[in-house]
Amino acid sequence: MFGLFLILPVFVLYAPRLEGATPLTVGIALGAYGLTQAVLQVPFGMLSDRYGRKRMLSIGLLLFLFGSVVAALSSSIEGIILGRAIQGAGAISAVVLATLSDLTREQTRTKAMAVVGVSIGFSFLLALMLGPLLGQWQGLSGLFWITACLAGVALLVVWLTVPTATRVLASVEILPARSQINTVLFNRQLQGLNLGIFVLHMTLTALFIAVPVGLRDTLGLVSASHWQFYVPVLVCSVLGMVPLLIYGMRRHRTFVVFRLAIALLLAAQLILIIGTDQTAFLVTGVWLFFVGFNLLEAMLPSLMSRLAPAAGKGTALGIYNTFQFSGVFVGGIVGGLIYGVWGVAGVYGFAACAVFVWLVLALSTSAPALLESLTLRLVNTIEEQKDVLQRLSQAPGVCEVVTLPGRDLVYLKVDPAVVDEDALREIDGVVAVD
Repeated sequence: MFGLFLILPVFVLYAPRLEGATPLTVGIALGAYGLTQAVLQVPFGMLSDRYGRKRMLSIGLLLFLFGSVVAALSSSIEGIILGRAIQGAGAISAVVLATLSDLTREQTRTKAMAVVGVSIGFSFLLALMLGPLLGQWQGLSGLFWITACLAGVALLVVWLTVPTATRVLASVEILPARSQINTVLFNRQLQGLNLGIFVLHMTLTALFIAVPVGLRDTLGLVSASHWQFYVPVLVCSVLGMVPLLIYGMRRHRTFVVFRLAIALLLAAQLILIIGTDQTAFLVTGVWLFFVGFNLLEAMLPSLMSRLAPAAGKGTALGIYNTFQFSGVFVGGIVGGLIYGVWGVAGVYGFAACAVFVWLVLALSTSAPALLESLTLRLVNTIEEQKDVLQRLSQAPGVCEVVTLPGRDLVYLKVDPAVVDEDALREIDGVVAVD
């Protein structure tokens, strides 16, 4: 992810020097990887079930490396677009999570996923700091060469340090299942979250078409100094986000903070529109945006997991990721097109309209019950344990019980305020998942 983030803060400043570059083609290049990521995310996950995690991880990283080399060698915007699209074809996000799930016990899996999330956030911060400095030193081509080298290092890590999983528990929890696609796609609550992640990453990509220009023209910062703006703003945004996130963890406060975060995104865009040429407005607007963005990045995956059907978490996650990367692609294209016609104010206006629609939908939707997922293993197969399933379904706090034919796993959705997990595990015929 660091390699993908590395060009974000400087691409719109360097790309106009390329042959054939226009605001539209620059936007397409910025978001091109999102299209191929969106298309190939689900197939990569399914293929990893059939051909193995390490093999698909290796193929994805090789594609990413090859795309980086293509972009590094290109002197035209068309070549950059091709390279970025090939980068995105290495769609291994779901495979990484599936590998992690295979290699960890249920008791430690949530912590492991949290570590991945924190590392992505740190990579984003580091990329915004180093991208402008490395860009000044090596140019746009050099950034892609650095990305290619990082992909090579990642390949070595996969081959030399990642063990081959001896079990596969991730299919239902992490990877999509064909039988669940319709159920998840037409779930109204999940549709709202999918729209949300689409809008969130669409506005983020569009923002990086407009903000670097503002830093250059309004603050008078040369590209190598842009990190002096991004790092303090991002650090302060985390400081602003943490108290709100803690408040939202309280019972019945999650959706209050969720809606507040969307409102912060809208306020940020309006401030940026009003003060496109004023330093205080630019700093305040970007800070507010990242407070809301960080909140939503932390909350949306958790909400997706808690609202997804018991056996549909992997499918919900796959569709969610598809919407996320589709937002990157659309944000690049539309942001570039609008920037070419109406400038940075037009980009902020486009983002404000999109966020406004999202906020209206969020305010008009009632807050659903937030359930948690629980996976249990039965002593025998599902077919031999019908009485156990009945006892599980009648237990206090159990809202949904789902089984898959031929498996010894049962997937539950439970109310954490009511359910007694220890009592469920003590039912005869039930054992905890390792």
